[in-house]
Formats: sequence, C-alpha cells, structure tokens
Amino acid sequence: MEFWHGAIIALAGLWAGTINTVVGSGTLVTFPVLVALGYLPVTASISNATGLVAGNASGAWGYRKELKGLGGQVLKLLPASMLGGIIGAWLLLHLPASVFAVVAPILIVVALIMVIFQPKLQRWMAARREAAKTPPESKAKSHSVLLTVLVFLVGIYGGYFVAAQGILLVAIFGILLSGTMQAANAMKNVLVLGVNVVAALSYLNFCF
Repeated sequence: MEFWHGAIIALAGLWAGTINTVVGSGTLVTFPVLVALGYLPVTASISNATGLVAGNASGAWGYRKELKGLGGQVLKLLPASMLGGIIGAWLLLHLPASVFAVVAPILIVVALIMVIFQPKLQRWMAARREAAKTPPESKAKSHSVLLTVLVFLVGIYGGYFVAAQGILLVAIFGILLSGTMQAANAMKNVLVLGVNVVAALSYLNFCF
C-alpha cells in the first residue's frame, strides 16, 4: 500500500467514525474510498466493518450517560443484534462475490435515501415524544417481540453491509419507543458496536 493510500483511508476512517457516532452512515464515506483505491467490494466491506469498530466503541462510550434507565432494554436487544451480525457476516463470506457486487450499489442508494430523510426522522421523533403519554419502558414492553425481530434483521443487514444500519435502528426506535433522539442514538451505538465486533471476528476467523 502506498503512503498516500494509507493517509486517505485514515482520514476517511476518522470522518466515518465521527459520522457514525451521531448519524450512522460512515460507511458511505469509507466504502467508496476503498473501492476507488482498487479494493474489491467484498474486501472493502470487510475492511470497512473491521476498521470502524474502534469508532463504534468510542461512540458507545461517549453516549453512555444517555443510556441511563435503558441498560436493561439494551441488554435484551444486544444478543439479537449480535446474532444477526453473525448471520450477515456469514452471508457476506459465503455468497458469491458477484452477488455483493450487484447488491452493494443498491444498498448504497438506499442508505443515501435514509441519510437524506434523517432530519425529518429527527423532527418526527421530537414531535412524537412531546405527544407521548406513556413512558418509553411501557412502549418497549408492548412492542418487545417486534422490536427484537426488527433489531435482529438490522443485525443481519449490518453484518452483510454496514452502511446506515444506525439510521435503521434509530427509525425503529422512533416508531416503537418514545424516548429522546439522544437515547435512540445511545442505544444504536451499542447495538452497532455489537454487530461490527462479531462481524469483524467472523471475518478474521474466516481469513486466518
């Protein structure tokens, strides 16, 4: 790898880590950069997911105060999220690379659309929170099965292709829970970290 390649990747990774903490779409920065530098799409996706783990951990730690009162909910959802991540990673590693080469551009377009609508989602969540008459815990209990299933499916998506899984999670929390945007981001950061860790370990185990 040439020095300037490494410098570009490092800058893209720093930018992506910052974006992931708040929004959850850093892959839209790093994945195209890696592909543009000549890496195969599957290799770029694997490198991307592995490289973002440190940023995910930093984001989860930075939002730890926002998790007050939500620890139990996160611990219930984390196993489903991580199991989904393992399945998604398995699919990436075992399906033909040609499948990913076709699917990846579609997923990028979908992720870009979600990023565009992210501000509207935030405003909607704020308005919904003001109108809510039940605490977040009550909403979580009433939708616990659906919430777990959706988090599991997002985990599969995240293990296969990292981009915008955070936005998907925030959208799910906005629909099924009535907490703040900050709380949704805090939960999202922990679940995305779980997915990326198990996916990265799956990739490394496959490679070595």
